[in-house]
Amino acid sequence: MILVALILVPLVFGLLSFFIKGSDGSKTASLISSIVTLALAAYAVSLPSSQLTYNHTWLGTLNSNFSLGVDGMAKVLVLLTAVSYPIVFIATYKNSYNNVGRFYGLMLLLQAGLMGVFLSTDCLLFYFFWELALIPAYFLCSIWGGDKRIQVAFKFFIYTFVGSLIMLIGIIYLYSKTPDHSFAWSSFTKVILTPQEQQYFFWFFFIAFAIKMPIFPFHTWQPDTYDQAPTATTMILSGVMVKMGLFAVARWLIPIFPEMAVKMADVIMILSIIGMIYASLIAIKQDSIKKMIAYSSIAHIGLMCAALFANNAEATQGVYIQLFNHGINVIGLWIVGNAIEQQTGTTKMSELGGLAQKAPVLTILLVIMALANIALPLTNAFVGEFLMFNGLFAYKPVFAAVAGISIILAAVYTLNMIQKVFLGEASSFLKVTEIPKNTAIALSVIVVMIFLMGVYPKPMFHLGEQVIGWIAKK
Repeated sequence: MILVALILVPLVFGLLSFFIKGSDGSKTASLISSIVTLALAAYAVSLPSSQLTYNHTWLGTLNSNFSLGVDGMAKVLVLLTAVSYPIVFIATYKNSYNNVGRFYGLMLLLQAGLMGVFLSTDCLLFYFFWELALIPAYFLCSIWGGDKRIQVAFKFFIYTFVGSLIMLIGIIYLYSKTPDHSFAWSSFTKVILTPQEQQYFFWFFFIAFAIKMPIFPFHTWQPDTYDQAPTATTMILSGVMVKMGLFAVARWLIPIFPEMAVKMADVIMILSIIGMIYASLIAIKQDSIKKMIAYSSIAHIGLMCAALFANNAEATQGVYIQLFNHGINVIGLWIVGNAIEQQTGTTKMSELGGLAQKAPVLTILLVIMALANIALPLTNAFVGEFLMFNGLFAYKPVFAAVAGISIILAAVYTLNMIQKVFLGEASSFLKVTEIPKNTAIALSVIVVMIFLMGVYPKPMFHLGEQVIGWIAKK
């Protein structure tokens, strides 16, 4: 029942938030919900996967069950989702919103959808939660976003909805081919398809997952959405929601189409690596801190996608670790961006400068997270990236060499941001004070995790050791 509780707690609190009057009440209830969910997730992660299953009849006529379970990757992402929410709520506690109860209600419904995606072992249930996560994200962007929120949210919705519709066609077709007419993961992996059917439906699923990640050339919705969405929503979108696509590739795509995954690996890895270089080059040219972080995220996701298709233990282990670490690091960068925007009213680097003289603590925290973003040794990102590049090199050295260029480019745009925003002459018209306590607390927690998992990554390795055979062949 603990897996059901991971979905029910944010779902119930989210629905209650719509009826809570007063901003403080909604914020407090949402924070309590996130802390309770974190406690449940921490307990669940400590248990063996064999003890974490739930199965109950859901749509009996379709032979679809409310079936939940976890493997190593699901545990990592459940923990990431649970850790991210209290950090985001604390960091943005002083942000103001119209209809605050609805805002926090939708944020918690988004969390319930994310948990459902990571826990579902029934494909129809997986699709249900996949869409449940999309709907709150759309309303959060379209109602509380920036000036261009309507067209940006519409583009986001169209991209993801079309991908979901294509995936649904694939799900229905595979369901018709299952030996027991079931939506269970075990039934889908036993489907026998002709080579032509495998080719068609592999791409049906992959395109849906590629849009959600996103990787090149399905990425164009992402930068504008991250820029226009309310910051708290952007933190969850970039830190957690993009991981849905990577998770779906590992949980559903590769085990259902193992032969096509091997056959198409080079194509997908090339697309991923192109996206890494392309996004990194564009990030260098950005004046907006938000868009720079958005393009940086595309580059990191591209590396994880390429590593998944390398089909070796080292690369897969690196992905497991980096799923969590990238989520934490990118949320930290967004928190810094939010702190700057709340005080200065801008995120344009050309309008900032010399903030280190006015906010030294913020500067120190940002530099630590920036160094983690470029995978400096002793930070959490180094371990995962080292393993992924090692796995890519074992697969094809040329892929690792070209992808490695993104490390240099990441250092360029990250250090460029630090120089423009925090160094140089302080802008006299900018009224900047030290960051508020709630932001300092959230950033401090992230900094502790950066160094703790950089120096002692064994707990993440332990979760990664639960790799399922169809993900990494040892």
